[in-house]
Amino acid sequence: MERTDRIEEEIKKIVSVIIDRELKDPRLDGLISVTKVTVSKDLKYCKIFVSMLGTKDTAAAMQALESGAGYVRREVGSKVRMHSTPEIKFELDDSMEYGAHIQNIINGLDIKHDEEDIDESEENA
Repeated sequence: MERTDRIEEEIKKIVSVIIDRELKDPRLDGLISVTKVTVSKDLKYCKIFVSMLGTKDTAAAMQALESGAGYVRREVGSKVRMHSTPEIKFELDDSMEYGAHIQNIINGLDIKHDEEDIDESEENA
């Protein structure tokens, strides 16, 4: 495991706790999860991908995270030993929402199976 991988994992844990327990912005409603963290090779920049479920206004929530980025950076710097603390940028990860949307589409399809296909699959089971 590379050094950047270890740092990314540690930052992910710390930022998850900060968002959940310490950021008190009313725009941060619903469930906000840190899904991924990427750090540049020179450790100067950090992208934090977040997923939001049940959030009324994701744009406002993203603005709240961006406005709290300085606080998050300071906390990460105090908890992770690094020469310099990376600049933090939040990105919206809508892959869970997209997956749920695709699942709804699949569930809504009206697929009819042939009687023979059903009988054969029952015999093979």
